[in-house]
Amino acid sequence: MNRIDRLTAILIQLQGKKIVKAAEISERFNISLRTVYRDVKALQEAGVPIGAEAGTGYYIVDGYHLPPVMFSKEEAAALLTGEKLMEQFSDHSNRKQFGFAMEKIRSVLRGSEKDYLESLEENIAVIRNGPTVSEDSFPNRFLSDIQQALGHQQIISIEYFSLGEEVNTRREAEPIGIFHDNHNWHLIAWCRLRQGYRDFRVDRIRKLSLSSSYFKKDKHPSLQQYLEQRRSNAPEKTLLVRIEVDKEMMRYMRQQLYYFGLMKEVAKDDKVELTFLMCSFQYFSRWLVMYGNTVKVLEPEPLKTTMRELVTELKDHYL
Repeated sequence: MNRIDRLTAILIQLQGKKIVKAAEISERFNISLRTVYRDVKALQEAGVPIGAEAGTGYYIVDGYHLPPVMFSKEEAAALLTGEKLMEQFSDHSNRKQFGFAMEKIRSVLRGSEKDYLESLEENIAVIRNGPTVSEDSFPNRFLSDIQQALGHQQIISIEYFSLGEEVNTRREAEPIGIFHDNHNWHLIAWCRLRQGYRDFRVDRIRKLSLSSSYFKKDKHPSLQQYLEQRRSNAPEKTLLVRIEVDKEMMRYMRQQLYYFGLMKEVAKDDKVELTFLMCSFQYFSRWLVMYGNTVKVLEPEPLKTTMRELVTELKDHYL
């Protein structure tokens, strides 16, 4: 990247955040801190009102805006891919807002970039497999409201369907973050009813409203802190498992290996030896059964016993 392009990119980065640390600019463009200081000084000399706070970072004075930015073909294609992902992995509210944003982006594209996007439109697809949820029971349109509550530290009121208890409950909650996992969005919030942090599946929320009451952000951990603490409090995985798999079967198993706690993978001729650490055989053994005689349990003996019992159970069932 030449210096002119880098200066423009730094200016865009500064406009994207309230405060940007010199180290962030250095890391993003793989340049030294001395070069960062020179580049920022060059922008200031060119008339860009950049302020600095000692020990904090740089900021652009309120009221200054860079004129509309032109996108490259590669950037436009990345945005189109993001739109396809949003269609499948977001809810109605976010899809709608992202659609509006894409309309604005398309409006500033040059003609060649617009033609390029149109030619790609039918050649990019994101396929999501999984059960569909009734839109009458679960409207699945609350992500934008949740994001607003997160940004302003607003208390939310929800009607939530508990899958375990199969009942609807009214909750007041203080949201601390959202994350996407295993095809679903999850809201982590302090539940005032249960007096504790709870993990709410967003697609199980029937109703949601924003309260006029607020909470203090610093009374709760950040989302990253909460998730890290949850991982550290998880049950210790003390069961060591070694299995041997036909190499040709690895293509079918690979996506689920880390879910079961894969620790080591060693190729041996036409076999692959896999080592796992886990806390239970319950799901793992049933997963292995589907691969038949292409999988062999090496250790421990209790897992071999569990596998024999499962096979016998299946045999008796079909006889």
